[in-house]
Amino acid sequence: MIRSAAGPELLEECRPLGGCKDGDAKITKGYKLPAKHVIHTVGPQSERKDVLSSCYQRCLEVLVENGLKSIAFPCIATGVYGYDKERGANVALGTVRQFLEKNPQKIDKVIFCLFNAKDKKIYQELLPIYFPGSNTSL
Repeated sequence: MIRSAAGPELLEECRPLGGCKDGDAKITKGYKLPAKHVIHTVGPQSERKDVLSSCYQRCLEVLVENGLKSIAFPCIATGVYGYDKERGANVALGTVRQFLEKNPQKIDKVIFCLFNAKDKKIYQELLPIYFPGSNTSL
């Protein structure tokens, strides 16, 4: 879990932020993580495409607002929140693609962190559809 890996300073920084609404995003330092920052978001607890899309959109907006150039995304809401993995991947890839088209010079790298074979298979099939001819690797 990110909080335990980052250390107690992350939790201390999060307390005064007052939580995060579904579909919004907030940024903190990374502390003991290899990342300098963590952008936090809360996915929907049901299949609400607009909220899931907002998670990715807001994370990318926060990234750019803070002058950062790369981001790594887990599969938001497709674990314990139960969002269908393939529909979630389509939302993630579509939202990121639209953002990059509107902001072509603002982000250098987007990484999708995939933790199981099912997610990896889904993204292997969908990445060439959303990003044809691009340098994508899993």
